[in-house]
Amino acid sequence: MVRSFEYPKKQHNTVKRYNDRGTYELGPIHTVVNNSLVVHVSFAPNPDDAFPAILPMIGVMASYDHPSSSIDEPLDCYLHGYVSSRLMRLARDSEKGLPVCIAATKVDGLVLSLTPNSHSYNYRSAVLQGYARPVEDVKEKVWAMEQITNKVVPSRCQNSRWGPDNVEMTSTMILKVNIETGSGKIRHGEPHDEAKDLDREDVTSSTWTGVVPVYETFGDPVAATTNKVKEVPAYISSYVKEATTSNQEQALEAIKE
Repeated sequence: MVRSFEYPKKQHNTVKRYNDRGTYELGPIHTVVNNSLVVHVSFAPNPDDAFPAILPMIGVMASYDHPSSSIDEPLDCYLHGYVSSRLMRLARDSEKGLPVCIAATKVDGLVLSLTPNSHSYNYRSAVLQGYARPVEDVKEKVWAMEQITNKVVPSRCQNSRWGPDNVEMTSTMILKVNIETGSGKIRHGEPHDEAKDLDREDVTSSTWTGVVPVYETFGDPVAATTNKVKEVPAYISSYVKEATTSNQEQALEAIKE
């Protein structure tokens, strides 16, 4: 029997509405984060601010202490940013770590029902809560920078000028978020219309229902004006093709109940 790790249910992460769509399993939650090109990180700027701050960032789930850990095992979230940004400054000044929330969502389809009230998305979402601290160890920082860069395109670090020089190490800050808990929410399937509408011939005969698949498509690479490499490297073209195909398959699979 395969053991499934889950985040603990707490007041701030328990799914309330449509709780049957909720998941606390680490694998699906971490996968959403790592498959999202951008995550949104929220934090409290200071006690006097009326609103939380929310930043779009690049984030990746990984473990420096246990690099062979799989996606469904306990992982940290590494965030990349400029050293003097407000988020980085607050995390640096916090003794216990800066409390942050990390959110990511993938939309797999537009669910079109008989009535506007029943319209929905097929989606996968994840929210994590944890404490962010700067990565001080040089080896871990370089390792985290590699993980984040390779999230953009796998093997990109190894196929570029690597590693970082002194200026890049000084100007870049990596936050390591120790995750306290988290949750995910997943909706898949076709429209779920009510019987009162399904029994109305005037409605069913005039309103198209179904799912419009939604997925990220990667276009053909366009060389920079300063590029001197004649052919697009295979690791880039393969990733573009495979990622688009995988995204399309995910969207089509999500239509199934």
